[in-house]
Amino acid sequence: MQTEISQKIDSFAKENIGNSPIITVFGPTACGKTGLAIEIAKQIDSEVISVDARQIYREMDIGTAKASQEEMDGIVHHMIDIINPDEDFSVVDFRNQASQILENIWKKGKIPILCGGTGLYLDSLLFKRNYSRAKKNTKRRQELEAIRQNKGDIALWHILETYDKKYADSLHPNDKVHIIRAIEIYEETGKSKQQIDDGNVLIHPTLFLSPYDGNREKLYEKINLRVEIMRENGLIEEVQKLLKKYPKNAPGLATIGYKEVIEFLDGEILESEMIQKIQQNSRRYAKRQICWNKKYMAFL
Repeated sequence: MQTEISQKIDSFAKENIGNSPIITVFGPTACGKTGLAIEIAKQIDSEVISVDARQIYREMDIGTAKASQEEMDGIVHHMIDIINPDEDFSVVDFRNQASQILENIWKKGKIPILCGGTGLYLDSLLFKRNYSRAKKNTKRRQELEAIRQNKGDIALWHILETYDKKYADSLHPNDKVHIIRAIEIYEETGKSKQQIDDGNVLIHPTLFLSPYDGNREKLYEKINLRVEIMRENGLIEEVQKLLKKYPKNAPGLATIGYKEVIEFLDGEILESEMIQKIQQNSRRYAKRQICWNKKYMAFL
């Protein structure tokens, strides 16, 4: 770890004793967040809370780039492997569970480390948010799901785009859970998701750190290589095993790295095309993360 980062952590810890502080490691996919978080946890004797919407799923290890037990090196990690791939898990669910873990870590006299690239999850713990203000509309959800089935994921994304273009641009068109929820919020309140938030006011003292150096070309090379390694490590076999237990449309399997393999297994694309699609979708995801992370950069 860089001396500068180490000094920042020491200074932050001393200044915020007893104030429920948080260290947040953020950045786009494949930039080295996990490695940095583990190094920090070793330095200050703490625990890591994963802030990743895919690592919550059990049995999805290779495609989500979970750290191995060896890589964790004895550091306790939370919010990993907590639900099955066919289960739903909302931002509110995440916030409720992770908030309790934060409290438990503070009670031990430690500074919790948030690590991950799912902006919605991270925001739910760092900033004041009113996620549950708009009621869920079962009938409207069924209508939106019918639209998705008939016209594809992109149709729902375009609906959200007309309501809240900024938020739509931060989501992948396949992210139907968050897209449908954002549509609900607008149609229920007449406001965009951003408008019903209370603004980027931190709840707790937070030290923001990121291993991403701004070199997008280098990042994309890392992403491409990581996808190749995932294939070599058994990504296809992992998906085959999952499909024996869970439906193709399970929430976990509708994510990057899994949906493309399913297309390959269904004979819709070649293996080489599968690799290229995973790489391309991962790069696009990283680009959206970089855009989202601008709000965190302001705190550096």
